[in-house]
Amino acid sequence: MQRITIAIEDDLLDELDRHMQRSGATNRSEAVRDLLRRALRRDTARGADCIGMVSYTLDLSMRDLGRRVPQARHSRHDLAIAALSVPLDHSAAVEVTVMRGKVGDVEDYAHGLFAERGVRHGQLSLVPVEDVEETHPHGSGEAQPHSHLTLKDGF
Repeated sequence: MQRITIAIEDDLLDELDRHMQRSGATNRSEAVRDLLRRALRRDTARGADCIGMVSYTLDLSMRDLGRRVPQARHSRHDLAIAALSVPLDHSAAVEVTVMRGKVGDVEDYAHGLFAERGVRHGQLSLVPVEDVEETHPHGSGEAQPHSHLTLKDGF
């Protein structure tokens, strides 16, 4: 194991210490290794299938944001499964978009959205899935070939 030294701002170090307490890590090195593993593991799975939940808040008073966000989602109609918008007040909303596709495509959409001025509190949650072809009946009909998304334990 290699030993490294890093410089870190006081506020970020406080966040790391809080993460340590929540996660049960016994020291900062263990906490940093865990965070790095999670972050780097995601990078290797860009071609894996997933369901992604993209959540964010919108400031609808920002020029054209209320038009641009749905338009961007519509341009990815091959990925978007569902979208929900919940008004908070006269100019703010919480939105959730559920997407299905490759990790890289879903991440690219989410990070592009989060970079929009007026989009805040963006979060992306990914669920690993596999598209499995099966043949079986539904209801009283004959068996038909079709696909099912099957949950996987990890990417």
